Amino acid sequence: MTANPVRGVDYPSTYQQLLEWFPDNQSCLDYLAALRWPDGFVCPKCTAREFWRTGAGLWMCRSCGRRTSVTAGTIFHRTRTPLSTWFAAIWFLTSQKNGMSALGLQRVLGFGSYETAWAWMHKLRRAMVRPERDKLSGLVELDETMIGGVSPGKPGAGSDKVPVMIAVERNGTRRLGRVRLAVAQRPNTGELVDWASQVIEPGSTVRTDGLRTLRRLSELGYKHEFTTGYNAADKASVLPGVHLVASLLKRWLIGTLHFRVEEHQLPYYLDEYTFRFNRRNAKSRGLLFYRLLEQAVVTDPHPLHELLRPDEAPIPDFT
Repeated sequence: MTANPVRGVDYPSTYQQLLEWFPDNQSCLDYLAALRWPDGFVCPKCTAREFWRTGAGLWMCRSCGRRTSVTAGTIFHRTRTPLSTWFAAIWFLTSQKNGMSALGLQRVLGFGSYETAWAWMHKLRRAMVRPERDKLSGLVELDETMIGGVSPGKPGAGSDKVPVMIAVERNGTRRLGRVRLAVAQRPNTGELVDWASQVIEPGSTVRTDGLRTLRRLSELGYKHEFTTGYNAADKASVLPGVHLVASLLKRWLIGTLHFRVEEHQLPYYLDEYTFRFNRRNAKSRGLLFYRLLEQAVVTDPHPLHELLRPDEAPIPDFT
């Protein structure tokens, strides 16, 4: 990952510049190659670096003879749509402050099929999380919240609410840092502590409510601060960062998507919200375009059958 990409040099700063930079498929391929192999070509089979370029535009490894394209094994794998259209989709998705729905993407790009727009949106959501992303640190608030408007994952399930775990950095009295979100499979258990150990740097100060199962945090190398008022009337005053993030998340799900989220898809909407929240202070929308493309070239293809349950069809989100 490029630490400090430059606007107008490493990525376009406006949509007009996007069109000028990427007028055809080859210009898109060259850009993706620079993102996928910033230090030069690496064979996906044997990791050798010497290669030939074939007449078909492929990279052929001099060591093992493996031929590969820059899009192979990425979310663009075997796409029949021009890459310039993909680039436009990523630009629209990242340049809108609150994102956009699949129906909105279908309209702006003129797709004949809603299913195509829906699949693209979910492929891009899969690319919004870096596996090697840094853990939260410093002072971190930790809690769970209930998210409504979720279609139950099991037939006959009655509740439309799903527990979501939230960890958020506090930078000073009023400022929030980065956030991490995940669906809780076993709310009010030790799962929250186990998850915290995955997303928060040891040695950090973790502030929680008084739930007894959270006391184990101090045994894992954290400085644990907790309130005794687990049943306090105003929990928002105890963990204001968590409750602000929860409120903004719920507002985003309702305001942007306008439809009930399938429970098994909720983690990917949480990933999108995390991507947006943690980059909310980016000076250029083009930087978000760049970061998402960086991650797209190292994200598995995820064909449609992997995005859906066997009994599921894409549900229109009427926005």
